[in-house]
Amino acid sequence: MNTAGTVGTVGPIAAEAARLFESAYGRTAGGVWAAPGRVNVIGEHTDYNEGFVLPMAIDRYTAVAAAPRTDGLLCVVSAAGDHRVTEIALSDLAPRVPHGWPAYPAGVAWALRGAGVLPSRFGGADLAFASTVPIGAGLSSSAALECSTGMALAAIADAEVRLSPAELARLSQYAENVYAGVPCGPLDQLSSVFGAEGGVLFIDTRSLEIAVHPFDLAVAELTLLVIDTGVSHDLGESGYPARRASCEKAAAVLGVQALRDLTTADLDRAAAQLDETTARRVRHVVTENERVERFVSLLKLGELTGPRLNAAGELLTASHASLRDDFEVSCDELDVVVDTALRAGAHGARMTGGGFGGSAIALVSLDRAERVTASVLDALPEAEIFQAVPARGAHRVA
Repeated sequence: MNTAGTVGTVGPIAAEAARLFESAYGRTAGGVWAAPGRVNVIGEHTDYNEGFVLPMAIDRYTAVAAAPRTDGLLCVVSAAGDHRVTEIALSDLAPRVPHGWPAYPAGVAWALRGAGVLPSRFGGADLAFASTVPIGAGLSSSAALECSTGMALAAIADAEVRLSPAELARLSQYAENVYAGVPCGPLDQLSSVFGAEGGVLFIDTRSLEIAVHPFDLAVAELTLLVIDTGVSHDLGESGYPARRASCEKAAAVLGVQALRDLTTADLDRAAAQLDETTARRVRHVVTENERVERFVSLLKLGELTGPRLNAAGELLTASHASLRDDFEVSCDELDVVVDTALRAGAHGARMTGGGFGGSAIALVSLDRAERVTASVLDALPEAEIFQAVPARGAHRVA
């Protein structure tokens, strides 16, 4: 059965992290912290262009059990592997050291130390991780790992007062950019930190202003299906860095701080001054920002029903077409599940996340959810499907 069950509550995964901690380190953790993955409802590849995004944290969490050390070591272990402990000396922390997943918590420790959040007397930590956020699915598993780590390290170092939620998001992004080498924008970390139960986050990634809008789809007899294609993506190795570089080049040529500063009225000028491929990249960002703003305007009018539901679905589907054709970050599997979901009765569907694999979402009436799910699984049997629920952001669990 490829329909994922309800594994979204944070309690069981926090308990798993605590058990792993005791098994790996032979003592009881000082606490457990958790941060969620996210689904970006609309607004893709706009965040690093200082534009608008509309994500929501989902009830899939990464939990970390933690306790301090006194010997200058950062020790990490994950339930998603052979349970082998990796040890890193705090004095040896440097970008790309170590390789693999431990680089993410190591990078957060490095960023917190560099920012003065962790005091000079900080002696290290034991960390044990467990997660229900799918890896490589475009649901921000790395941000969940980073933000849970940051909260835990600050807490066990008695440095929580020096780490505001906004600073947690900023330093987690900085760690991913510089330490792990992934040039992501602020979307993922802001979503993981500021997630709200029952709400989506309208984020202006230039000002970092965040507005929470109610998004209780069940009231309108709707659901948002997340369809993990099983095609794993790695943003650091995919075409993601090239897309970002293309956008920054276009902004420089067009004389603006970021593509956020352009409107559809500027697209003819962009087409005249840029090569055809770069002009299409610009067109996606400009039109995607407008789609986000239009989607938010629909939410402000009330529940997504009737014409508002139709309009919302059309915006999601138009976003996918733009990502597929103008930004060229989709893939065959994503296109198949989006097209199949629409034919089966979804109101709208699109890829979500950076692309080159990962997941799609479909806005579906509850009475059509089983039909859409069955159709998608017929078309792509290896897909994993679950219903996204807006969830609380990073917090201490125990």
